[in-house]
Amino acid sequence: MVRRLEDRVAVITGGGSGIGLASARRLASEGARIVIVDIDREAGEAAAKEVDGKFHRVDVTNEEDVRSLYAAVHGMYGRIDVAFNNAGISPPEDDSILTTGIEAWERVNRVNLTSVYLCCKYVIPYMLEAGKGSVINTASFVATMGAATSQIAYTASKGGVLAMSRELGVQFARDGVRVNALSPGPVNTPLLKELFAKDAERAARRLVHVPLGRFAEPEEIAAAVAFLASDDSSFMTASNFLVDGGISGAYVTPL
Repeated sequence: MVRRLEDRVAVITGGGSGIGLASARRLASEGARIVIVDIDREAGEAAAKEVDGKFHRVDVTNEEDVRSLYAAVHGMYGRIDVAFNNAGISPPEDDSILTTGIEAWERVNRVNLTSVYLCCKYVIPYMLEAGKGSVINTASFVATMGAATSQIAYTASKGGVLAMSRELGVQFARDGVRVNALSPGPVNTPLLKELFAKDAERAARRLVHVPLGRFAEPEEIAAAVAFLASDDSSFMTASNFLVDGGISGAYVTPL
């Protein structure tokens, strides 16, 4: 493995499972020092142990928790090079706008969008001080495309992440801080498995729209994270980096 991230410090929210865990493994394999952030202490500690990193239990919707997180990481290492703001939820009560209640709407947007706002707000100053850094915010292909089988709060939150990432990428481009949105297609993670486990027909309908004919594996998304974190993407900022199996490029999908 090429060690493009030797000695760089990477903070990964939602790092205890799924895309976050796969990304922690990939970035560690490329030489990064990993800080796992998760609300689940057991999963987070196990992930940190696996990649020889540190764990912080943080509620990413709590401003003081987030501020203290980055202050602690910077105090320990003297630098923060990569911030992968990846924590997110997709609960079953988030559905059509006709049935989704305000509590579900607010909860999903707090976790998926407000947390990214807070993480960017409190990590970017350390990167500005250093004159460099890469911020990667997990959006989704649904921020680009509409779906008749809606998850209205999730879609809106990811659209917000995409727009915010674009604006921050433009704002801080000449300061050496790059901000990009990563937009995965459907990924074979515990979150997706839980979403579709009880409805095989719904899962099959989703796959019809994927030209590659399958869900992504977390490791495939992690490879994109490593690229955005590294200097190989040094001319990329304010971008929507779609890793979606061809969904957004398809008009008719072959069966």
